[in-house]
Amino acid sequence: MSNQEKRMINCKQIDVNQLMPLKYHWAWEHYLNGCHNNWLPTEVAMQRDIEQWKSNLLSDDERLVIMRNLGFFSTAESLVGNNIVLAIFKHITNAEARQYLLRQAFEEAVHTHTFHYIVESLSLDQKEVFDMYQQIESIHDKDAFEMQLTEQILDPHFTTESDEGIRTFLKNLIGYYVIMEGIFFYSGFVMILSFHRKNIMTGIGEQFQYILRDETIHLNFGIDLINTIKEENLHIWTSDFQEEVIEMIKEAVKLEIAYAKDCLPRGVLGLNAQLFESYVQYIADRRMERIGLPTHYFSKNPFPWMSEVMDLDKEKNFFETRVTEYQSGAALVW
Repeated sequence: MSNQEKRMINCKQIDVNQLMPLKYHWAWEHYLNGCHNNWLPTEVAMQRDIEQWKSNLLSDDERLVIMRNLGFFSTAESLVGNNIVLAIFKHITNAEARQYLLRQAFEEAVHTHTFHYIVESLSLDQKEVFDMYQQIESIHDKDAFEMQLTEQILDPHFTTESDEGIRTFLKNLIGYYVIMEGIFFYSGFVMILSFHRKNIMTGIGEQFQYILRDETIHLNFGIDLINTIKEENLHIWTSDFQEEVIEMIKEAVKLEIAYAKDCLPRGVLGLNAQLFESYVQYIADRRMERIGLPTHYFSKNPFPWMSEVMDLDKEKNFFETRVTEYQSGAALVW
């Protein structure tokens, strides 16, 4: 198959994943970048976290932040994995993009493993943590928002051959890459990494650093995927559809702000719900910019230190443990 015949969706020939010659070099680069980040949660020592968790060092409010994050991420990561395997992979008809999706699915399994490892290490009630999506309204609402997008693609009559089908598929991709991984996850990253910066629960913090690096690549791949499908099907990117997407993102921002208020009813460690409202709005604007939508909130970033976490040039200054050594290849470019 020639590169001219290759398409991201609706390619007529997908019986063999014909990788070469590459057409979408960005997809292969994301795959290679993911391969440079091999890690497993069991490589991270948890003894200090166990001691801190069993001590009286942490306040009830601090424990609430940690528990809410474990409750959300433990199910959210599996939802992302399910969506890749059950909903997205079937309809992506390009080999190099599929190669990355296979890599990402493995990483989602590692992330789910991570939360099991943390829960087991701290001797937490497994049912309490993994059932939190059913018991805590702010977590349930975010998960339900995402699962509805998966259900649309799992309809046995669904196809991307119609314009409406392409729009539905794009809404799924935006819902998972831009919203779930690009907005929902980032509040949790800030909360846990703010603990880590203060030398609290550093084992969990180290694992969140690994996950953040993976998720940054997931986000970048997803945005390239969304923009490529848009470019190959320009007629579906109408003003009405753009407005529909904007409203979807605005709904997600409200859900994430409600979650932040639930995690931080009184505020801890210099964090409070008002700061997170600004942060969620700030990153939502950044995500909308990257898929060609106008910004909406114009909020400032209250956590500029987060950029240090994602700046590989500063990794040896920022990280205190062996996480500095996990990359096994050329420097990544964010």
